[in-house]
Amino acid sequence: MSDTDLELASRRAIYQRVAAEPGIHFRALLADLDYAQGTLQYHLRWLADESLIEESDDGKYTRYYPAAEFDEDDQTVMNALRRKYSRRVLAHLLTDGPLSTSELADRLDKADSTISWHLSKLADADLVTKERDGRRVVYEVTDPDRVATLYTVHRGSFTDRIVDRLLGLWDSY
Repeated sequence: MSDTDLELASRRAIYQRVAAEPGIHFRALLADLDYAQGTLQYHLRWLADESLIEESDDGKYTRYYPAAEFDEDDQTVMNALRRKYSRRVLAHLLTDGPLSTSELADRLDKADSTISWHLSKLADADLVTKERDGRRVVYEVTDPDRVATLYTVHRGSFTDRIVDRLLGLWDSY
């Protein structure tokens, strides 16, 4: 990246926000920064065209990452970690897994159907696997080291004290 790439204060502020909170989505950027929607769209497109940021579609949001810092698998994990209940499901599976939908629903105080939806999205992204254990189906994190590392490195950009307590054992990770 050359010095002139980020010479505009607005463009630099957007890039710095994306770098500080990898996986941030458009609406969060719009809420955090004092720019008109069109201005933000223009600068994000310019940053992407100049290969300074990358876009990742998580099915609901387009999320933004500093270019070349996150491979596709990392972006998939970060997309899930940016969703509150997916992050909590992953935290429980990492600390106490494998767990069933009902066990996760009890721990998260959510309906089985809600947890099932999040598990389905996580399974579609190859972040969890499911296996039959007798009469129940249990879920487990596919790559716990990757999830734990990305959570630990970027945990300051997540605002979830519950997960911080669950994963507090990784302070020295």
